[in-house]
Amino acid sequence: MPKIDAYENEVLTAFEKGQLKSVATKAELAKFKAAARATAIKDRRVNIRLTSGDLSDIQVKALEEGVPYQTLIASVLHKYVTGRLAEPRTTKQSSRPATKRRATSGS
Repeated sequence: MPKIDAYENEVLTAFEKGQLKSVATKAELAKFKAAARATAIKDRRVNIRLTSGDLSDIQVKALEEGVPYQTLIASVLHKYVTGRLAEPRTTKQSSRPATKRRATSGS
Protein backbone atom coordinates (compact mmCIF):
# COMPACT_ATOMS: atom_id res chain seq x y z
CA MET A 1 0.00 0.00 0.00
CA PRO A 2 1.37 3.45 -0.88
CA LYS A 3 2.39 5.68 2.02
CA ILE A 4 -0.18 8.26 3.06
CA ASP A 5 0.43 11.71 4.47
CA ALA A 6 -0.99 13.16 7.70
CA TYR A 7 -4.09 14.64 6.03
CA GLU A 8 -4.90 11.36 4.26
CA ASN A 9 -4.45 9.51 7.56
CA GLU A 10 -6.82 11.96 9.26
CA VAL A 11 -9.47 11.42 6.55
CA LEU A 12 -9.03 7.64 6.74
CA THR A 13 -9.42 7.67 10.52
CA ALA A 14 -12.57 9.80 10.29
CA PHE A 15 -13.98 7.44 7.64
CA GLU A 16 -13.25 4.36 9.73
CA LYS A 17 -14.97 5.98 12.73
CA GLY A 18 -18.04 6.77 10.61
CA GLN A 19 -17.60 10.51 11.03
CA LEU A 20 -17.90 11.36 7.32
CA LYS A 21 -21.23 11.97 5.62
CA SER A 22 -21.96 12.02 1.90
CA VAL A 23 -22.94 15.36 0.40
CA ALA A 24 -24.05 13.82 -2.91
CA THR A 25 -27.73 13.78 -3.77
CA LYS A 26 -29.53 10.57 -4.68
CA ALA A 27 -29.54 11.65 -8.33
CA GLU A 28 -25.79 12.26 -8.26
CA LEU A 29 -25.16 8.89 -6.61
CA ALA A 30 -27.26 7.15 -9.28
CA LYS A 31 -25.30 8.94 -12.00
CA PHE A 32 -21.97 7.96 -10.42
CA LYS A 33 -23.05 4.33 -10.01
CA ALA A 34 -24.14 4.13 -13.67
CA ALA A 35 -20.84 5.63 -14.81
CA ALA A 36 -18.88 3.21 -12.63
CA ARG A 37 -20.79 0.23 -14.02
CA ALA A 38 -20.28 1.36 -17.61
CA THR A 39 -16.56 1.94 -17.00
CA ALA A 40 -16.04 -1.38 -15.25
CA ILE A 41 -17.49 -3.48 -18.08
CA LYS A 42 -14.62 -4.94 -20.03
CA ASP A 43 -16.04 -6.83 -22.96
CA ARG A 44 -13.03 -7.09 -25.28
CA ARG A 45 -9.71 -8.89 -25.03
CA VAL A 46 -6.52 -7.52 -26.60
CA ASN A 47 -3.14 -9.15 -27.04
CA ILE A 48 -0.07 -6.96 -27.50
CA ARG A 49 3.64 -7.57 -27.75
CA LEU A 50 5.94 -5.55 -25.51
CA THR A 51 9.66 -5.56 -24.98
CA SER A 52 10.79 -7.43 -21.88
CA GLY A 53 12.15 -4.19 -20.47
CA ASP A 54 8.88 -2.30 -20.95
CA LEU A 55 6.88 -5.12 -19.38
CA SER A 56 9.25 -5.25 -16.40
CA ASP A 57 8.99 -1.48 -15.94
CA ILE A 58 5.18 -1.67 -16.12
CA GLN A 59 5.13 -4.46 -13.56
CA VAL A 60 7.34 -2.43 -11.20
CA LYS A 61 5.07 0.63 -11.57
CA ALA A 62 2.03 -1.57 -10.94
CA LEU A 63 3.59 -2.94 -7.76
CA GLU A 64 4.31 0.62 -6.61
CA GLU A 65 0.67 1.56 -7.27
CA GLY A 66 -0.66 -1.64 -5.70
CA VAL A 67 -2.61 -2.77 -8.78
CA PRO A 68 -2.23 -5.68 -11.21
CA TYR A 69 -0.11 -4.73 -14.21
CA GLN A 70 -2.94 -5.48 -16.66
CA THR A 71 -5.14 -3.02 -14.77
CA LEU A 72 -2.40 -0.39 -14.97
CA ILE A 73 -2.07 -0.89 -18.73
CA ALA A 74 -5.86 -0.62 -19.19
CA SER A 75 -5.92 2.52 -17.04
CA VAL A 76 -3.14 4.20 -19.02
CA LEU A 77 -4.85 3.35 -22.31
CA HIS A 78 -8.18 4.66 -21.02
CA LYS A 79 -6.60 7.91 -19.88
CA TYR A 80 -4.91 8.28 -23.27
CA VAL A 81 -8.07 7.82 -25.34
CA THR A 82 -10.08 10.15 -23.09
CA GLY A 83 -7.43 12.87 -23.28
CA ARG A 84 -6.53 12.71 -19.60
CA LEU A 85 -3.02 11.33 -20.05
CA ALA A 86 -0.58 14.23 -20.07
CA GLU A 87 3.13 14.03 -20.65
CA PRO A 88 5.22 15.74 -17.99
CA ARG A 89 6.40 19.12 -19.15
CA THR A 90 10.17 19.49 -19.14
CA THR A 91 12.43 22.37 -20.02
CA LYS A 92 15.14 20.06 -21.34
CA GLN A 93 15.13 18.66 -24.83
CA SER A 94 13.83 15.14 -25.19
CA SER A 95 16.37 12.39 -24.56
CA ARG A 96 14.97 10.52 -27.56
CA PRO A 97 17.09 10.60 -30.68
CA ALA A 98 15.66 12.71 -33.47
CA THR A 99 13.83 10.75 -36.11
CA LYS A 100 15.13 11.03 -39.62
CA ARG A 101 12.62 12.07 -42.22
CA ARG A 102 12.58 10.32 -45.54
CA ALA A 103 12.97 12.43 -48.62
CA THR A 104 9.78 12.54 -50.60
CA SER A 105 9.90 11.47 -54.21
CA GLY A 106 9.78 14.17 -56.82
CA SER A 107 11.65 16.81 -54.80
